[in-house]
Amino acid sequence: QVQLVESGGRLVQPGGSLRLSCAASGLTFTGYAMGWFRQAPGKEREFVAGINWSGTSTYYRDSVKGRFNISRDNAKNTMSLQMNALKPEDTAVYYCAADHDYPLAPYDMDYWGKGTLVTVSA
Repeated sequence: QVQLVESGGRLVQPGGSLRLSCAASGLTFTGYAMGWFRQAPGKEREFVAGINWSGTSTYYRDSVKGRFNISRDNAKNTMSLQMNALKPEDTAVYYCAADHDYPLAPYDMDYWGKGTLVTVSA
């Protein structure tokens, strides 16, 4: 059974930093590109960042470029999202997802985690 489990979400002040993690099990991790998505209250889920199977290629939505960094550790079957200079508009539930394809297919991802809440507020 495939499981993607996110962790690290919490309340943080504007301008602060946070690191999210995603632990994968039940799949051949190196066979999947990985991504982070988020869904803010009352809004549709949106792509945040993606990384290829080996970690040699990444891409981001424009609003997080230069602030967020996605990475993966294939030896530990984990993926991370380092978030810096956080803004209130980054508040959302953040989801980890896995897909055979790269670039990712946001509406056809193979597996999803259950999400972790990030709240950016003073």
